[in-house]
Amino acid sequence: MFSNFGIFNLGTTELLIILVIILLLFGGKKLPELSRSIGESLKEIRKGVGEEDEKPKAKKKSQDKSRS
Repeated sequence: MFSNFGIFNLGTTELLIILVIILLLFGGKKLPELSRSIGESLKEIRKGVGEEDEKPKAKKKSQDKSRS
């Protein structure tokens, strides 16, 4: 199925073992809450990075409009 995962060189068996350990540590009821908080954190990070990238784009768009 999958042979390697990125630079860590993890196979399918290793990933399954890691997932079982995470399940044992956090429990089944806590995993959805944990994944939701990780997702929200990633969304905020992307939003923050996106705001920095949008400032130069806005200037470029206004320059393009003035050329027309």
